[in-house]
Amino acid sequence: MAASGSNPDSMDTDPPGGGLSIAVERNPPESRLQQLGVRSWPKWGCPPGKFPVKFDARQTCYLLKGKVRAHIKGSSECVEFGAGDLVVFPKGLSCTWDVVAAVDKYYKFDSS
Repeated sequence: MAASGSNPDSMDTDPPGGGLSIAVERNPPESRLQQLGVRSWPKWGCPPGKFPVKFDARQTCYLLKGKVRAHIKGSSECVEFGAGDLVVFPKGLSCTWDVVAAVDKYYKFDSS
């Protein structure tokens, strides 16, 4: 993975909202999912709708299905992710989930 070059999905400036941002890894290989033990994590799902979410601990999740637009509180940033994406939400992040298509995901919170 190249460290240089321009990637429209990454921001080099500190985003508003305390500098917290959502990291999305699109379609990680099965080997990466196995390494993380994703399929042994708890599962969670929700229907379409909008709701606020605050992460009191860092959460990593892998979406099996669905599509979400996450609007970060205090920022104009909107991060879109969906089926096949591995997503990391930093501790302390507040955002509003706009669930466009029903979500089914594996998730885990970091113990810290």
